[in-house]
Amino acid sequence: MPLDADQIVDRRRLRRKVSFWRVVAFLVIAVALIGAVAGLAGLAGPSKRSAHIARIDVTGIIASDRKRDEMIEKIAESDAVKGVILSINSPGGSTTGGEALYTALRKLADKKPMVTQIGTLGASAGYMAAVASDHIIARHSTLAGSIGVYIQYGNIKGLLDTLGIEVDVVKSGPLKAQPNFFSRTPEDAVANLQAVIDDSYDWFVDIVAERRKMDVAEVRKVATGGIYSGMRAHKLGLVDALGGEEEAVKWLETERGVPEDLPVVTWRKPSELDELPFASRIAAAFGQGLSSGLLANIDAVKGLVPAGVSLDGLVSVWHAPDASDKNDTTGADR
Repeated sequence: MPLDADQIVDRRRLRRKVSFWRVVAFLVIAVALIGAVAGLAGLAGPSKRSAHIARIDVTGIIASDRKRDEMIEKIAESDAVKGVILSINSPGGSTTGGEALYTALRKLADKKPMVTQIGTLGASAGYMAAVASDHIIARHSTLAGSIGVYIQYGNIKGLLDTLGIEVDVVKSGPLKAQPNFFSRTPEDAVANLQAVIDDSYDWFVDIVAERRKMDVAEVRKVATGGIYSGMRAHKLGLVDALGGEEEAVKWLETERGVPEDLPVVTWRKPSELDELPFASRIAAAFGQGLSSGLLANIDAVKGLVPAGVSLDGLVSVWHAPDASDKNDTTGADR
């Protein structure tokens, strides 16, 4: 059956629309694949194989991290790395995580010239990591310090009493399972916790005194758990100079003999993606690119969870006080 003029025009319009969207889809896929290949092949920036200054980003909550420590070991063994910038923006974390990071960085500093540049925040375990280098630079408005350790716990005995619920326990000694949520913490249990806190605090103070070339008594005066501006930290001897990464690079060049005009390359710990075959890495990177818009707000949701919820053991982390802290008597930085 022959088509009339209107039907012919409609078909031509439909074909043009289909062709247009085919071209758009092809371009989107091509751009995504090129970006994935460039990222995976290291084409987006300077190569780690040529001479450069390695940048190590320490951001967010600090915890034990085997892959991070292995990356630091690789930086120490790389002949291409001529210097290291430790870039810190962290409120701290667990004491064991901070200790592990500090130990790995000290081993690195024995092999490579290293300088710390603190951005917005370098507190508690974040400052512990900072003192691993021989020179610390901060902004005037940086928040630094908060030298101290604390352990925090809650108690719901009052609620259980209201509900008429009793919790019984059989244990081997009076300090076992203390503190807990179900009973008032006895004084000897609090004293036991305080002794543990004191041991970690003393160790923290000692490494700050050693690395900053200060007397222990002098460090204790500033190690009250309080936070300082970069300017104030500089005056107290917790920071060597004020500035940013440009000043950090200049210090490496003038004080440690690092060649001038070397590129600064950020090292990142390997992910599970890096362990896949190349073709699988391409497919995975492409899939991640398409889904990134849907997942963009996940980090914001994570930020709503208090740091202490995800940290076990003793904590060396700074947080801005709020109204609830006025009634908190369970523990804080020393």
